[in-house]
Amino acid sequence: MKLTKTTLKKLEVLFKELGYTVRFEKGQFNSGYCVVEQRKVVVINKFYDTEGRCNTLLDVLSTIDVPAGTELTDASAKMLAAARND
Repeated sequence: MKLTKTTLKKLEVLFKELGYTVRFEKGQFNSGYCVVEQRKVVVINKFYDTEGRCNTLLDVLSTIDVPAGTELTDASAKMLAAARND
């Protein structure tokens, strides 16, 4: 999967459909991101480039349990499948 601005936008849409808010902010992150589970907020280090942001969102996506029957658009379902296969 190519990690471009388009991919980043698709990942952001996928997270939105999963009920998460993605924010890019300055902070001291040991892993480059912070996930606030109770509020479904993902905070990514804003100093990352596009590839770093995509990789970080893919890492976070691998830790999220997506409930069966979650309504996703076709594009988001394909993105989720591609992310889970990598």
